[in-house]
Amino acid sequence: MKKLFILLFSLSITYFFCQKVELRKVTDSSQIFKGEIAGNPITMQLDFDGIIDCNQYQHFVKGWYYYDKYKKKIPLTGVYDLANLYLYNFGSQQDKSSKILRKNITNLQSIERIDSLMKPLHPKETLIFKGDYSKTKEVVGNIVIGDKNYSSKLYTKDSRIYRFNNYLILPNNKKINTYDFINPMGGNELISYASDTSGNRVLLYFEEISNFNFCEMCGASDGEKGYRILYFTNDWNFKNYEEYLTESCLESIEDTKEIKSKDRKMITFNVPKTTSSASYTFTVDIKNATITQSKK
Repeated sequence: MKKLFILLFSLSITYFFCQKVELRKVTDSSQIFKGEIAGNPITMQLDFDGIIDCNQYQHFVKGWYYYDKYKKKIPLTGVYDLANLYLYNFGSQQDKSSKILRKNITNLQSIERIDSLMKPLHPKETLIFKGDYSKTKEVVGNIVIGDKNYSSKLYTKDSRIYRFNNYLILPNNKKINTYDFINPMGGNELISYASDTSGNRVLLYFEEISNFNFCEMCGASDGEKGYRILYFTNDWNFKNYEEYLTESCLESIEDTKEIKSKDRKMITFNVPKTTSSASYTFTVDIKNATITQSKK
């Protein structure tokens, strides 16, 4: 009986230490979308081709699409504008007109006038897709070929081309992306992970930009910094997460003090009072992947 207990204990310890968690960062600058034009299946590839002015999500794109039945690539050039896509095919003048497009589109005001700016170039095809960042509905639009107008759709709820993916590789062959359930900013680092009877926890440190528009509030700041704890069930299904800031332009958090400790696995931060919140302290327990917060 004693030998059996020792064997089971050894197996449980072995299983626990096999519960490996990894974080992999992958930055996308190209996306392939499936969709349809007038009910006909299409495939489209779009590549990031440079920021227009200040906003990470107002940029040029280039690529192609084809009807799945024929697989003949039709070149595209255009603009991604805050979830909306303005795409053009200029036929034999594709390269020349693409350069003119880039020359004429230089700021937010010119993006708003893109239709009128493109008309003198006489595009053979104009594809416009309207999206948003709610991720609740497919991206729909229309395509104009000559004097005919057809409905179109992309089978995606997220039209972003440029994406900061932070994949957490979890036990039980599971994988989640912080892009999908925290925010699209990226910037996470894996610190530790732990398990107990309440479930599994993953501790992350993050440094991310405050605003994708570098010309607006906090766009040129040092960004947002802090820690996150992700909570999972015992079989690694995601439940929720908590966030603790040490520095933030958006929340006006600065001059946070780190309180030194003899235990290197424990880090305590003293966060000063801001215009919207009282001062407080929080302690990061790296070994147990927990954070406790208390008032100053």
